[in-house]
Amino acid sequence: MIPGFTQSYHQCGDIQLSVHRAGKGTPLILLHGYPQNHHCWEHVAPAFTDQFDVIIPDLRGYGDSDAPGDNADHSTYSKRQMAADIAALMDRLGIEKAHVLGHDRGGRVAYRFALDHPDRLIKLGIIEIVPTGDFWASWNADLALKAYHWTFLAQPAPLPERMIGADPAGYIDWTLAAWTLDKSLSVFSQAALESYRAQASDPAHLHAMCADYRAGATFDKALDETDRAAGHMIAAPMHFLWARGGFPAQTGDPAALWKPWVGQMTDSACTSGHFAMEENPTAVIDSFLPFFR
Repeated sequence: MIPGFTQSYHQCGDIQLSVHRAGKGTPLILLHGYPQNHHCWEHVAPAFTDQFDVIIPDLRGYGDSDAPGDNADHSTYSKRQMAADIAALMDRLGIEKAHVLGHDRGGRVAYRFALDHPDRLIKLGIIEIVPTGDFWASWNADLALKAYHWTFLAQPAPLPERMIGADPAGYIDWTLAAWTLDKSLSVFSQAALESYRAQASDPAHLHAMCADYRAGATFDKALDETDRAAGHMIAAPMHFLWARGGFPAQTGDPAALWKPWVGQMTDSACTSGHFAMEENPTAVIDSFLPFFR
């Protein structure tokens, strides 16, 4: 639990989502990434509760939310389906419009939400990603080595599930540490680490996390390409925060990759590895509190 937040469960279509919530004001939905869950916001979320109704769902397949089996075209874990889950959650909570801030996979859900449900979004915040299709197109040998998990996790089931399942805690610890600036686990709370290890140790959730990346390599990539060809753009104002030691920085000019997608965009960079909310929470708060306010 994040201090000051309460947990509840909500049926959203065919799945149940676990949600942590606190605060008052305009709704602000925070979406986590891989291999994390709601815990990734524990250093950041309390700073927003004085001015916002902060809602932190575990995405399908993560945390305490349901983890259904994947299907043949990987649409079960597509960002379109995950964005539809968030729209359904808003319906359940009686929320017409909200700000949305996403990190990593949650950032991909967030911008898909902006494209698929533009009338439900006020402002969009993105941390530490560039659009899925553009990221694939930016790959070279150096980036392929750093982002190897994109191809590893997307391999057909059950290869990555069996390999990670042999030592899930070891894999999670290695991944988290490798993506930080100082290559350690020191920025993660013990509760968060235990939650991430437990999540990867559950076969259903481990399968779901791999399915998330299978969708990214197929369904999500194709959807992005279709949207770009059609000239679809994000209508809401957007702020993009990227880390100097993170993945988008490896593309050369990450902000430039967003410009064809967004009409109104600002961006900023921070000193951090991939996990900006834990490594540099002040930068995240300073970037997004004034933006959403």
